[in-house]
Amino acid sequence: MTREEKANVIQDLTSQLADSSTIYLADISGLNATQTSDLRRACFKANVKLAVVKNTLLAKAMEASEKEFGELPGVLKGNTSLMFSEVGNAPAKLIKTFRKKSEKPLLKGAFVEEAIYIGDENLDALVSIKSKEEMIGEVIGLLQSPAKNVISGLKSGGGKLAGILKTLSER
Repeated sequence: MTREEKANVIQDLTSQLADSSTIYLADISGLNATQTSDLRRACFKANVKLAVVKNTLLAKAMEASEKEFGELPGVLKGNTSLMFSEVGNAPAKLIKTFRKKSEKPLLKGAFVEEAIYIGDENLDALVSIKSKEEMIGEVIGLLQSPAKNVISGLKSGGGKLAGILKTLSER
């Protein structure tokens, strides 16, 4: 690879890192061709972009990026695959599901909405992260519950009030 090609790859990686708010680093070494093909298919279905990159080029792209990746460049050893997604927990769910058939991919680290996760032990925490849509739905549900309580209280109170008035009028 010439210097010019490397510079182009670094520039492309830098723009991808800048455009994505969810970045996972995984190790998919040891997967055979069929498993790798299955993983790529699963990524496509889950709307996750999977790319195998050179560690040195990715490290340079992280340095050139305006985002703060903290300790993530330190995990760039061995084979590294990048997973980009718009949903914070989609790659983690994909990895967890794929691991039911195979022991790989291993999670090296993740960058999710400014938060950095290092190591495979954080996979369960990443799976439990709620997406933006789930959080909006939860907030709307919380905002609606007091109004529903007031309305149901008024409905039931109206029936009680009518019963009391009827009893008083009969006396």
